[in-house]
Formats: sequence, C-alpha cells, structure tokens
Amino acid sequence: YGSFIDDLRVYVRGGTGGMGYPRLGGEGGRGGDVWFIARERITLKGIKEKYPHKRFVAGTGANSSVKALKGEKGKDCEVHVPPGISLLLDDGKQIGELNAAGERFLAARGGLGGSLATNFLPCKGQKRIIHLDLKLIADVGLVGFPNAGKSSLLSKISHAKPEIASYAFTTIQPELGKIIYPDYKQVSVADLPGLIEGAHVNRGRGHKFLKHVERTKQLLLVVDISGFQLSIKTQFRTPFETILLLTKELELYKEELVTKPALLAINKMDLPCAKDNLNELMSQLQNPQDFLHLLEEEMIPANTLQFKEVIPISTYTGEGIEELKAYIRKSIYEEAERENEEYRKNKLLLLQTSQ
Repeated sequence: YGSFIDDLRVYVRGGTGGMGYPRLGGEGGRGGDVWFIARERITLKGIKEKYPHKRFVAGTGANSSVKALKGEKGKDCEVHVPPGISLLLDDGKQIGELNAAGERFLAARGGLGGSLATNFLPCKGQKRIIHLDLKLIADVGLVGFPNAGKSSLLSKISHAKPEIASYAFTTIQPELGKIIYPDYKQVSVADLPGLIEGAHVNRGRGHKFLKHVERTKQLLLVVDISGFQLSIKTQFRTPFETILLLTKELELYKEELVTKPALLAINKMDLPCAKDNLNELMSQLQNPQDFLHLLEEEMIPANTLQFKEVIPISTYTGEGIEELKAYIRKSIYEEAERENEEYRKNKLLLLQTSQ
C-alpha cells in the first residue's frame, strides 16, 4: 500500500476529575472528554505524522476551592479524522462510525469530580485502545483484476491523476476521483487496488481492497476484452471467466456486495479481435448458466451479478467514455429515486400505523 494508511491504532483517555472540598462540601470539576470529529482533507497518515505517539488525553477537572466550590470541567480533547472512519476495539467490535464531515463520536468520557458520593476523591477518566479503520466513501467503486485499465479509466472520466504503468499491481493505494458533468453535478469514483484470485482470504492484501468496496454505492466492473493472466504461472482467464471470478471474490468476502447495483465496462476495444470476443461475451452473459461448466465448481458464484448496462470502451482511443459517464449518472440517479420512493413509502406506512 506504499505510504497510504487506512488503519490506525490509538490510545484515548478521558481526563481525571478534580478534587472535592470536604469541609464545605465542594465538588471537583469533571474530567474532559476525548472526541473524534470527521473533517474533510484529513488523512490517517497526517494524524500519525502530527501525533507520533498516537495518544490522546483530555484535561483534568479543576479542584474545588473556597473561591469556586464547583470546579470547572477539564478541557476536551478533539481529534480530527477523515470521513468514512469505523471505530473498532481491539477485539474487532465496532463501537461507532463517522461518515460525513461534522459528525462527532465520544471516544473516552472524563472521570467525575470528587464529591460527597465519592468521599471527595476524584474518579479517573475512561481509557481504551481504538482502531480508526478507514473505508473510502464513493458513489462508484471500480472493480477489476490488475491491468484491466481501471487507473486509465479513472484518469479519463475524472480529474484524478493516478500513476499508470504497463505491469500488474500498478495501483497500490486507493485513488478517489470526481466526474464533473456540464451542469456541475458530481459523482465520486474510487479506483481500488487490483483484486487477485484468493483476495477473500486476504491474498494480495485482498481485505484491504474489499473493505473499501463496502462503502461504495455502486460497482463498475472493468474487464479486459482480451482476457486476463496474472503471470505465466497462473491460468489464463477469458473475459467471461474474469467476471465470474470477480463476482466470486466479492461474494466470498461479503454476500451483500453482489446485491449492489453494477455496471460492466469492457475495456481495450481497440485491440484486434475485440469485436469477436465481445460478441462471444455478450452471448455468454445473456445465458450464463449454459457456460458455467467452463469453470471449476469452487469458482462458480452462487449468484451472478446483474449488470444494468454493458458498455464497450477503450481508454486508449476514448471510445465509449462519454457513454459510460452518462450511464453512471443515470444509474446513480435511478438508485437515488428508488431509495427516495422507499423512504416515502416507509414514512407513509409509519403514519398510517400510528393513526
């Protein structure tokens, strides 16, 4: 993953409360709290560089005194984190998430100040280890084996400038780009590191890839029309086999991923024999059950992905790029309308049952 960080383990501790004042029944101030607050343009790498010890401790509450019987609360510690963060404990249990800028999460509560109930002795603040687990939030996630042309496609359809080379595993960290349409409507697209067979069991850092797919609203599979072979030691896969293998990897990691709305971009249509390969692929996609015998049984997914559109493209010549952008927008719009309709129906149902 190079210098990209998508998981950071930090120590948080709420502030200790202030001392009470027994003679006059004074209460010490509560310790400060530790808050995580989502902010744009923040990265986990930036947090690690700014706070190398990865410790966040809130201020101590003020002691009670003759001048101020009720001590002041300790200063809160506010930690700015990127949106798209899941907050996990060491055992993997999720305790919260921050999906949009401005959202806040109470990570560690401050201790109570000394009072009659505590024999005027202060309490210590809450302390724990928290994993900040980043999952990119994007409208569309590009899914494909290495060298399918995802980075080239992202640079063609958006303002992102990913590094592009002619060998496998060129993308070693997620790239986020935005398609900006003439009417200024924007759609965010994430190019995620290339999957390989066995990604669901974390081969090739598969889990680091697949967890980012979870947060995308829709999938855009990018497949090389000439097929795929990772190396001379691995088996050659036809475009149809590639689609089934990608589906299987998504399904094995988390079944819900296969239910996401999906588009299919068939790349490298500028190559010789591309049209013949496309005709063969289209007939296979129309009746996938007739061709499943071509694959080993353990590689066949339980459910095949249902593509809303299949778009032949070439990132080299620019063929089909504008059509793809239009289909992406249409798909996002249709899905938003469907969600709004469901929301309206649920509201109406709640209203009717309450009456």
